[in-house]
Amino acid sequence: MAIENPTREQLGEILKKSKRIAVVGLSGNPERTSYMISEAMQKAGYTIIPVNPQLDEVLGEKAVSSLKEIEGHVDIVNIFRRSEFLPEIAKEFAEIDADVFWAQSGVENEEAYEYLKDKGYTVVMDRCIKVEHALTK
Repeated sequence: MAIENPTREQLGEILKKSKRIAVVGLSGNPERTSYMISEAMQKAGYTIIPVNPQLDEVLGEKAVSSLKEIEGHVDIVNIFRRSEFLPEIAKEFAEIDADVFWAQSGVENEEAYEYLKDKGYTVVMDRCIKVEHALTK
């Protein structure tokens, strides 16, 4: 099964209705892409939940070690980890029943994609959430 992302219009709808974004692999370094993109999304009005076991806080938000530690519903799980980690993250994603699994630019994995699509989840891979947000405003 080839990876097929939602259309730009569908991505726009996802971003309009979403409020909480858990960011797996969010770095505390302001020069890292994950930090810059998450900061931009935070400034655009989204609540950012850092998921990084090595940090206590990022962007003024308390960090959690795993998706399972997040209280309340998560709209989007945005992933800044290498592609080989996606199957493991996909399983944890399914356990918390978030809405959208979103792997950043350059990150994709067919095994994770098929696993989540078979369960009925919306999956986005190899797309930058900040770019899509800017294009769908």
